[in-house]
This record gives sequence, structure tokens and C-alpha cells, in this order.
Amino acid sequence: MDCLKVLLVEDHKMVRLGLSLVFENSGDIKLIGEAEDGKKGVELALKLKPDVVLMDIGLPEMDGIQATTLIKKTNPDIKVLIFTSRESDDDVFDSLSAGADGYIMKGANEEQMINAIKAVAEGTAWLDPAIARLVLSNVRRYSSPSSSSSSANVNKNSSKDLYGLTDRELEVLALIVEGMNNTQIAKKLFITLSTAKAHVHSILQKLYVSNRTQATIQAVKEGLV
Repeated sequence: MDCLKVLLVEDHKMVRLGLSLVFENSGDIKLIGEAEDGKKGVELALKLKPDVVLMDIGLPEMDGIQATTLIKKTNPDIKVLIFTSRESDDDVFDSLSAGADGYIMKGANEEQMINAIKAVAEGTAWLDPAIARLVLSNVRRYSSPSSSSSSANVNKNSSKDLYGLTDRELEVLALIVEGMNNTQIAKKLFITLSTAKAHVHSILQKLYVSNRTQATIQAVKEGLV
């Protein structure tokens, strides 16, 4: 297996040094470049074409959200994993809406970091457990019963009709929001892996998004789950 090429965009030198040692010890991740600000991060990403960009949010010159937007707009094949200490609603949803493929907190251990990088490189969404709870809490808030539940159901049905999602695709979308991969979805719904992949592909197309994290954000915003 070839080493995964990673570009690190982080303004703190000691953090960059620590991560470079983690990657060196991993054996299958190669750090091909470092940037201390968002503007340089974008330039290096487009020049070096890494498999994954590990991106901080609080950067000088250009923040990580803006940098992510530019990278994904220019080369959507480059995966971006947000790596930050920020976990506010705005930062999380703005990052994922910008096209980030995952979100991991700086308190993550080495194993979690390596797993997150490998997951997003393979096209699987990765959300730090704390962030996953935040996303799910928003889902529950949007979908929780209330005095206006009938109105909420009308809105949900309208969104379903707007995107053309089938009942089965809505089931799959709910599992995507929960963080399940294709294999887990297949087992949960008692369908084949190829069928699960086909449903996921169809959902991404119908929602006009390019990855599972964006599908999660769209589902939350539109009240689809």
C-alpha cells in the first residue's frame, strides 16, 4: 500500500512538530508539506495535491474554513480533515458546509488521528465523537415532536418531494447522519453492500452534495431525518 500524502496546515510550530512525529511513526502516512497560514495552505494543496489536508480553523491570513472552500472548489478530490479545538455550532457546520470531509478535535489521540486521516482518504466521513453528538443533537432538535409537529411533517414531506428521495433513501440518509459506513448500513437494513453503496450514491446526487458530511449537513438543515 502506498503512503497517504498529507499536507498539514497549522500555525503552531510545536503542534506541527508533534504531528510530524506521529506521521513518521505511523509507517503509512507521509507528510509532504506544512503551512502556517491558510493562504499558503491553499497554494501548497493545489501544488502538491495531497490525499488529505489536515486543516486548522484559526489561521492567520485566511482561516481554515475559507481555505477549505477554495481547495474543494479547485480540486474536490483533495480530502480536507478539519483539525481544531473549536467545537461551536457555527464552526462545525460552516466547516462541513465548506466541503470538509471530516472534523477531529485536537485532543484526539494518535490512533484516532491516524484512523481519521485514513477514513477521509477512503471517502468515509469522519466526525469526532463530540462533533457527532452536536450534529445528532441538532437533528433531534429539528425533528423533535412539538405542538407544530404537523407543520414539521409537512415541511419534511415537502423537502422529500423537492429532492425526490425515496423512503428507503431516507432510511439510509438517517444512518449516514448517525455516522454509519456502507457496510454497517447494509447490515442494519439487511441489504447487500452494493445496494447500500447505490443508495448512498443516489442520495448524494439528489442532494447535490459531494460527500457524506455534506449530506449530513443538508439533512439537518432541511429536516430530512
